[in-house]
Amino acid sequence: MALCGWWLIHFLVFTSCSAHDFFTSIGHMTDLLFTEKDLVTSLKDYIRAEESKLEQIKKWADKLDVLSAAATQDPEGFLGHPVNAFKLMKRLNTEWGELESLVLTDVSDVFISNLTIQRQYFPNDDDQTGAAKALMRLQDTYQLDTNAISTGELPGSSSTSSAWSTLTVDDCYDLGKVAYSEADYYHTELWMAQALRQLDQGEPSRAVDAVTVLDYLSYSVYQQGELERALEFTKRLLDLDPTHQRANGNLKYFEYQLAKQKKVEKVEEKEEETKVRQRRESKDDYLTERKKYEQLCRGQGIKLTPRRQSRLFCRYYDNNRHPRYVIGPVKQEDEWDSPHIVRYHNIVSEKDMEKVKELAKPRVSLSIFNSRTAAEFIRGRTPLVLSNARGGAKYQYSVILLPDKSPYIKIFMKTCL
Repeated sequence: MALCGWWLIHFLVFTSCSAHDFFTSIGHMTDLLFTEKDLVTSLKDYIRAEESKLEQIKKWADKLDVLSAAATQDPEGFLGHPVNAFKLMKRLNTEWGELESLVLTDVSDVFISNLTIQRQYFPNDDDQTGAAKALMRLQDTYQLDTNAISTGELPGSSSTSSAWSTLTVDDCYDLGKVAYSEADYYHTELWMAQALRQLDQGEPSRAVDAVTVLDYLSYSVYQQGELERALEFTKRLLDLDPTHQRANGNLKYFEYQLAKQKKVEKVEEKEEETKVRQRRESKDDYLTERKKYEQLCRGQGIKLTPRRQSRLFCRYYDNNRHPRYVIGPVKQEDEWDSPHIVRYHNIVSEKDMEKVKELAKPRVSLSIFNSRTAAEFIRGRTPLVLSNARGGAKYQYSVILLPDKSPYIKIFMKTCL
């Protein structure tokens, strides 16, 4: 579960760190969960109202069905009774009109009104695209398999959470489309292949078929220089839909390109394959910094030797006998020797953390920048200062980022009386 927590943090960070992506607050996302829960409750109320209306209509129809069956066996005898003649007039003149009003009654007003009000807080297309790209960056950082993500069976996740964390064929297809729109053919191939795999396993889809997925797959692998695989996917597509116009055109083109490629000298061919492989392997490695960062996220960074670890200790820290910490020193743990990095335990109380979240939630806003370097990322962030007046005192919670030359980032909170 701890690992899943870190993945969630990195997911939120990745969502905020890409160009044109919306900053995503876990507090706001929590609100969305409860909003959706309220909408489900409202939807169930609407379903019960519809069922109640239909039940009234069904009872009326069943009653008239029995009456009409008996009356039509001997119409003259039935209408010979004056009460039956009167009730027939009444039904046709009054009761059928009441039934019409019941059928036309719109019981969806409350649900539609609630949905319309809440829709203004819903994520938009940009938010959904940003979340998709964040998921793919998370996939690269932790080198996760698409099938593992699709089935929700991530290392460290509980079986309970995994049961609700699966991706459908349509979900995989949508992720592939996001990558395709960004000309990211590497991830397009990964997610379209996963969508095709789930279709082949018999999973139903309401929005996509194998022909559409194969069309994306053939083009994405072609863009990565793999002509033979592109031709293979195209032939499979034509087996399913022989009249597919674009696939027929691609088939001739791919065959021509393959024939042309075979005439190239073997040395040049090997060099080209090497370049393609290197290009795919380094698709997202824009900088050495990023590669090192991803290794650290996976726990593959520099390890302390046993000798260096033996020099790390835990202690109580009183800040040179500062009056505030003499009676209640804080717990300090050495994390790294050079540069010296320490972790402080139980510094911020649950109450303080709730207060910070309370103050921060309404002020979380869009964060956009185009930097790809870690140094520029640090300089591009704006410190967040939140203040709240309570009982004559002003409480200021500040997130301060040190200059890019600092070996690490300090985050601290201060109270100004």
